[in-house]
Amino acid sequence: MPLFKKRAGGKPGEWYYCLEHKKVEEGPQCPAKDRFGPYASRKEAEQAMETARERNLEWENDPKWHDAPAGGREDD
Repeated sequence: MPLFKKRAGGKPGEWYYCLEHKKVEEGPQCPAKDRFGPYASRKEAEQAMETARERNLEWENDPKWHDAPAGGREDD
């Protein structure tokens, strides 16, 4: 008996963005390693890459992520 059951189809109302095919899918159709989601709407899934870019920019500019090393110098 398998430890995990493979879901044949997606759940209606769950939207994903497939990074491999660069398209929106209703329900998970591609492996988890190749997708973002789930999103509540198709529109949110369509904006997945823009949302990721915005979040990355926020994190890159977050001072908590750029603490000075123990020696007190910042190496850029």
